[in-house]
Amino acid sequence: MTQAQRRALVMLLPRYGLPYEERRIDLAQVFGRDARRVLDIGFGDGEALVTTAAHHPDIDYVGVEIHEPGIGHLLLLLERAGLDNVRVVPRDAVDVIEQMLGDASFDAVNLFFPDPWPKKRHHKRRLVQPDFLRQCARILKEGGLMHVATDWANYAEHTREAFGTAPETFEALTEDDLDGNPLAFRPPTKFERRGQRLGHDVVDLYFRRLPSARGSEAR
Repeated sequence: MTQAQRRALVMLLPRYGLPYEERRIDLAQVFGRDARRVLDIGFGDGEALVTTAAHHPDIDYVGVEIHEPGIGHLLLLLERAGLDNVRVVPRDAVDVIEQMLGDASFDAVNLFFPDPWPKKRHHKRRLVQPDFLRQCARILKEGGLMHVATDWANYAEHTREAFGTAPETFEALTEDDLDGNPLAFRPPTKFERRGQRLGHDVVDLYFRRLPSARGSEAR
């Protein structure tokens, strides 16, 4: 971690950060308005999140990350860009979703280049699992978008299979279905460029939250 990143965690996190709490938060109160909202899980160094937020000032973004250097870098970028439509929660995404985020509180959930855990014995550690998807369905509005990007072919197949376990909750979309939708905007990321240098093909997967009974989704 650089000195500037350490300083950002001290000086800027109180401005842009949301402390982890085991209670549901009021996002309209947090941002001071009622706008469309996107949850960005594991934003890395934050460059893609800042680019997205700058392109869409009418949308509010909540970024969740546990890597402190990345959080510090994002905070510096937010200050430099003068953005006020991003908040950061420095905590594991599963905890944040389960404890802090209310039902139908987001229009989209982004999961870009999650840890692929490539070894088969580690697949159970992958974030995309049926329980995780049930929680994402709970916080998404009906018709909301879930966007997963990966440069690991096996993870893309794993993701399709996981979403296939909930056909009553999500339906797969194509890029043509989302033409012009700002919620589907994704600038290149550092992880994407690294994968491309390694010869990996990047796959973007899109899923729409279907209308369904909410009573059984978070079980």
